[in-house]
Amino acid sequence: MRLLFLGDMVGKTGRTAVWEQLPGLISDFRLDFVIVNGENAAGGFGITEEIFRATLDAGADVVTTGNHVWDQREALTFAPREERFLRPANFPKGTPGRGSGVYLAKNGARVLVANVMGRVFMHPELDDPFHAGERELAACPLGEQADAVVIDFHAEATSEKMCFAHFVDGRASLVVGTHTHQPTADHQILNGGTAYISDAGMCGDYDSSLGMDKEEPLNRFLSKVPKGRFEAANGPATLCGVGVDISDRTGLADRIAPFRRGPRLEETAPAFWS
Repeated sequence: MRLLFLGDMVGKTGRTAVWEQLPGLISDFRLDFVIVNGENAAGGFGITEEIFRATLDAGADVVTTGNHVWDQREALTFAPREERFLRPANFPKGTPGRGSGVYLAKNGARVLVANVMGRVFMHPELDDPFHAGERELAACPLGEQADAVVIDFHAEATSEKMCFAHFVDGRASLVVGTHTHQPTADHQILNGGTAYISDAGMCGDYDSSLGMDKEEPLNRFLSKVPKGRFEAANGPATLCGVGVDISDRTGLADRIAPFRRGPRLEETAPAFWS
């Protein structure tokens, strides 16, 4: 199975670039399954139902989120009825929506996708992400109810992301870090066969501060006095993510490589997709 994961869409420029380019990527690379993190798609803060639906229409199979999931209040309304919209699985019991789902890939594979959020430097009041991951895997084990397992681990600390990946190594196809918006260079396949990257990066304008227009963040570092709200940068977007080939036999990763396409960062795509 050939899978593409695209990191956090940020603002109009990020989501538009995904919508415009994703159909061609699916066709050119013969992708079986696509996951997009959409938690910053609406002006950098949250996601609307219209944006969610447009992302599915462009070819995404699932949209994951993170700590900004409820920034647009309408998400509380559409999350419960949209099976392909995920919020973190370790949110408290009774939170609207779902933290995981099983979906059918183009090649017929059953793909468990889970969205888990870290606690270090973020929200220590959340349920234990390791326990949440264990619960999701126990309910839908790789090789039994699922042919592939992908976990979007939305977290700040790389140590937490790495330890979580080692915790589920051999039981998941891919653990992909999101949230920091900066693509890391540590893509690898762990000893047990799980593909891993600390952060997939973002789909947005990299002439910015994490996708935000850089003037206000810079002002706050220099003066400590806010002059206005953070606004999403609106320059040309670079798509960032990761491509993985997953064994149809074992459900574990055969290959992993970064994907980057756009004007700011060095472009790269999995060589094994050529």
